[in-house]
Amino acid sequence: MQPLKINHQTLTWGERTYVMGILNATPDSFSGDGLLSSLTASGGGQGGALAQARQFVEAGADILDVGGESTRPGSAPVDADEEIRRVIPVIRAIADEMPETLISVDTYKASVAEAALNAGAHIVNDVWGLRADPELASVVAKFGCPVILMHNRSNPASVEVREQLGNAFIGAEYGNLLEEIKAELLESVKIAEQAGVGSESIILDPGIGFGKTVAENLELNNRLDEIRALGYPVLLGPSRKSFIGYTLDLPADQRVEGTAASIAVGIARGADIIRVHDVKEMVRIARMTDALTRQWLTKQ
Repeated sequence: MQPLKINHQTLTWGERTYVMGILNATPDSFSGDGLLSSLTASGGGQGGALAQARQFVEAGADILDVGGESTRPGSAPVDADEEIRRVIPVIRAIADEMPETLISVDTYKASVAEAALNAGAHIVNDVWGLRADPELASVVAKFGCPVILMHNRSNPASVEVREQLGNAFIGAEYGNLLEEIKAELLESVKIAEQAGVGSESIILDPGIGFGKTVAENLELNNRLDEIRALGYPVLLGPSRKSFIGYTLDLPADQRVEGTAASIAVGIARGADIIRVHDVKEMVRIARMTDALTRQWLTKQ
């Protein structure tokens, strides 16, 4: 895979793991880290989000992922205007203060993505793999930006809720978990390429936690190398998710160790980017796992 050049930076796949810090400009993030209270209706009060962005960059984050709509099971949808109101002030503030920092926008809406890219974002992170909004692929191609295509077989009507553990999607059935995920990811790749998106700009996310049972998430995490074998960089996003909570019987704010284990195995299986809430801790996990796997291999 050829290196990806973004905003005067070059991401060289396989050399090290890149860390994406999550900035939720929402009131209802499953992990309890929503930053909407830091924002004002006029977009001028993004102090909390900007402070967290600074902390993430200082801790070693390579990318900041700004989202304005919660993707937790059972969350209420947000219209494009409201999503724009939430994310654009944050993106502009980060771009103005930290122009070298890579910014991704977590959205599946074409109008939000276009506004974000115009405001200073560099990457589009689509949890629906270009299937939710038929115009999004064209926006990505127009800007020539990288796009993260996530596998998602979620069904909001099939949600199991357990107090403190959060919500988990159930009911999505697979005949062959990995083969079906790979096939559906390649369908998203086809949508992107048909719109004019270059293959070098495509990153795949297997969608840990989206339309998969606890057992399926554990299996997918451990078989990430099969997604990597498709020939695209891979993003892994297990941070604080309910499959960790169910496995350890812990609420979202006590899942840092479970997240660390998931990420260490994911990196060993080929993850190129990890998307996390606990940036300081996970940067250390990534560096140590890289030293044990990638850097050790390069010295042989």
